[in-house]
Amino acid sequence: MIYPLVTDLAAYGVPVAVTCRVLGFSKQGYYRWRASPVSERDWIVAHLVNAALDIHADDPAFGYRFIADELPGKGITAGENRVQRLCRDHGIWSVFSKKRGLNRRPGPPVHDDLVERDSTAAAANELWLTDITEHPTVEGKLYLCAVKDVYSGRIVGYSMDSRMKSSLAVAALENAAPARNPAGTVVHSDRGSQFRSRRFVESLRHHGLTGSMGRVGVGASADNAAMEAFFSLLQKNILDRQRWLTRQDLRLAITTWIERTYHRRRRQRRLGKLTPIEYETINRTALTAAQEPESTQAGAVPYRIARAALTRLFEPGDRVGRALVGRLGAYAALRLATGAQLVYAIPEVTVEELSEALRRWAPRSTRRKT
Repeated sequence: MIYPLVTDLAAYGVPVAVTCRVLGFSKQGYYRWRASPVSERDWIVAHLVNAALDIHADDPAFGYRFIADELPGKGITAGENRVQRLCRDHGIWSVFSKKRGLNRRPGPPVHDDLVERDSTAAAANELWLTDITEHPTVEGKLYLCAVKDVYSGRIVGYSMDSRMKSSLAVAALENAAPARNPAGTVVHSDRGSQFRSRRFVESLRHHGLTGSMGRVGVGASADNAAMEAFFSLLQKNILDRQRWLTRQDLRLAITTWIERTYHRRRRQRRLGKLTPIEYETINRTALTAAQEPESTQAGAVPYRIARAALTRLFEPGDRVGRALVGRLGAYAALRLATGAQLVYAIPEVTVEELSEALRRWAPRSTRRKT
């Protein structure tokens, strides 16, 4: 806008007509602007640019196409070409843009690096890793964000979407936090825009989690090696086996593989040849048994009777239940069985059911004579 220059020169005694003639516009246009300095069009453009800046600040991965899709949600209607022109004029670019001359380095970390490539944990919910991967289908790409507990290797939360937005990472975190009820858990990620977004940082704060970010850029495998190892397994077991036609088919296959195969069937040597759920269940039970006072133990029940009863209470194919009896002993398994709520593969067993099982399965020689 060059009209303010005419006003400034007029203050120094330069006639308006002379300035307008030299600059190449009419006096009528200048006086029309002076009567109304901010036109309705400028007002609309200013609101549109402010909305685009807010959308881009929420998720820096958004380019002009995604911004144009989000504008109707803010009550603004604008064509894609117009949004592209305004974004270009105001320097609003996606962090993944391939425009020449742009700085494609990852943005500054919003958290300190609390892990420093030491992906080990001594207890569940001590350290979580999170990352995003993409998988192609004929219909288009499907993006997966997963949250992994380093202690057992279990995928405690995940989400999938057709777009790699900040809501993808937030949904995975919201999926993990209520189920695990963590307190002070460190959540480590790379410096991707989804994990630096305002919404993700607020979600961490809401659930009492501590953020951590690597010192290197996006996609650095050495900085998040445990998460990359899981994605490599997923690639071999799901993606490389066939060509996927729709996102829904791939979504179902990924969910089935995680919940049925990876969590419950795939044994890991670092876990003592146990699955992630078996490892968590056994160690949680052992910790509970160690913390209980001696007076609560079922010492009045003979060991071999309790062992035989518990072995028959669990289903024949229930490896978790039999592993509990074999590794922890009958008394610890007995306390677990009567502990009311068992989340994974072990059925809930009441005291009455256990007493009936003991009475039915106890050897005749050990039964008390009446």
